[in-house]
Amino acid sequence: MARTLEQERAAIAAEARKLEERQQRLEEREREQAIADNDKAGLLKLDAGRLGRLLGRIRALGIAEVEKRLTA
Repeated sequence: MARTLEQERAAIAAEARKLEERQQRLEEREREQAIADNDKAGLLKLDAGRLGRLLGRIRALGIAEVEKRLTA
């Protein structure tokens, strides 16, 4: 039995909403995991000023350069 165009459009819209909600949940879980990883690394124990300076240096150098220097 064929669907009407309106029914098909509504079904696609519903699937898109579900996919968007799933994407948001994934982003939330990734954020929580990143916070947990930072906590395990001890970064959240730094005082605000020191953490700000460290993040400023990372921003200035770029992630790739920081990783390269840390592995050297």
